Amino acid sequence: MNILSPSILAADFTILGEQLLAVDKAGAQYVHIDVMDGVFVPSISYGMPLIRSIRKATDKVFDVHLMIEKPERYIETFADCGADIITFHLEATDSVAEVIKKIHGLGLKAGIAIKPGTPVEMFGPYLDTADMLLVMTVEPGFGGQAYMETCTEKIRAARKMADESGRHIDVQVDGGINRENIGTVLEAGANVIALGSAVFEGDIEDNVRCFLEILSR
Repeated sequence: MNILSPSILAADFTILGEQLLAVDKAGAQYVHIDVMDGVFVPSISYGMPLIRSIRKATDKVFDVHLMIEKPERYIETFADCGADIITFHLEATDSVAEVIKKIHGLGLKAGIAIKPGTPVEMFGPYLDTADMLLVMTVEPGFGGQAYMETCTEKIRAARKMADESGRHIDVQVDGGINRENIGTVLEAGANVIALGSAVFEGDIEDNVRCFLEILSR
């Protein structure tokens, strides 16, 4: 199943509640929430108070992407704020298996992410427990970047690994996806698509419906 996960990093925070309602009304399945700490990545985005607040605006799946050092410190807190899926970076912790176990112990799905420069083989040891593999298709930390074509084969490799695991594992992509290249990532095997400016610039409902139509083909 293909899933649209609009990223609120590209939203207008002065009217965030209204924009979430538009995303919800148009039928997007997930809301992608990028949490940046200014350490693992250069930027600082937002944290627990915002997630807790917008949880009241929609019942869509909260797809929380942690770009923070030592994510194990905050798993319980993000779960309490309303996360449904918590994805963390393999590069950010020495305790990957333990973090996955902690997320599952709270009844949530666990995703693991890699930067563009990290070998996709790093996913290998966790294919028996991870629920989602996130292939970053830009350098994490900033919105509005162009899709890195070199990541297409990494998506394809991640999908192959997921399929060969014998389990249902989603493959997510995040970064620079738009109407021109979404076909590329879908063909490579991604099925959860995080989109920022491609959704939130212009008519949000029309954008969401357009992408959902593409995902349903």
